Amino acid sequence: MKSKFTSSVRLLGPGHEYLKNIFTLASTKSIALSLLILPVFYGCKEEKKEHNPFQTADIVSIKTAPAGSLALTNTINASGLVTTENAAHYSFKIGGLVKHIYVEEGHFFKKGQLLAALDETEISAGLNQTDLNVKKYERDYTRAKNLYQDSVYTLEQLQNTKTGLDIARKQKDAVAFNARYAKIYAAADGFVSQKTANEGEVVGAGSPILAINETSHNNNYLLKIGLTDKEWASVKIGQKASVILDGYPDKSFDAVVFRKSQSADAALGSFQVEVKLDMKNSKPAVGMFGKAQIHTGNAQDLITIPYDALIEADGNKAFVFLVENNKVRRQPVTIFKFENKIVYIKDGLEKTDQVVISNSAYLNEESKIKIIK
Repeated sequence: MKSKFTSSVRLLGPGHEYLKNIFTLASTKSIALSLLILPVFYGCKEEKKEHNPFQTADIVSIKTAPAGSLALTNTINASGLVTTENAAHYSFKIGGLVKHIYVEEGHFFKKGQLLAALDETEISAGLNQTDLNVKKYERDYTRAKNLYQDSVYTLEQLQNTKTGLDIARKQKDAVAFNARYAKIYAAADGFVSQKTANEGEVVGAGSPILAINETSHNNNYLLKIGLTDKEWASVKIGQKASVILDGYPDKSFDAVVFRKSQSADAALGSFQVEVKLDMKNSKPAVGMFGKAQIHTGNAQDLITIPYDALIEADGNKAFVFLVENNKVRRQPVTIFKFENKIVYIKDGLEKTDQVVISNSAYLNEESKIKIIK
């Protein structure tokens, strides 16, 4: 195809051949530039749009779910250490030299079993001395009585002698009583949790020798836990509980609330509650860690919603979208607790409310919505 540029060049003659080259070069550049601009032009004309499968023409497609209602039984979770119903520190009534300790730490014993004894050399000497003193006063009183009958002793002298005899007998009883408590006998079945003295030591009167825990029955094991003021007030003696001990992680033991302290523990800053365990055939160690769940029996009506319905949760505060008259409304709620994918709501919702459970990020109170199944 011949262009007008070529015809014009011919009219100019041979002297102007260089003009033909100029026109040809200009024509080639124009075509190349047009080819480059063409896709850019159509690319600019093509409008880039984000594809949202839930939104078409400013209408947001959502799914809803009804708010449920549940009477939730309140439970209290706490942890503590294992102990026994009765714990004691055994000691001697009088001081002396420890002769024998018949048990070691961890040993079990039976009621009435001899656990420890003092050396009785000094004790026996004291008993013999009081016995001799009593016999002397008995002789003195017999003599005084005969002399009184012969009018040699006055009544006052006879009464004074009788008083001396009575005092000697009481002194003998006191020494004999102390001698009995120079030996330690078990007051009940139990085990030794700590031994604080050894044979050959000189101990004072009342100094602890053995720390023991009674186990008259196998359900004498307790779990001592600390509760807050509110939890303490809601717990009643006799309420059922379940306990898991670290030493028996695969077992859950039945338990009941056994005792409640009437004052706060100054060191721990909590109220102490003791839960009695039914250990069956197990014997845990004192001090073993355990977790208790107490069933208070106080039912509380709560609203339940799916976890996906929450937006902007902060602590126990959050928001949800409610559907009303084909519109959505942003509603604040108070969270009671989470359980798997269910949220328990303390207040802010009613049983008849419909909550949005999908596509909440695209919503505001001016959004047009379409409810889908």
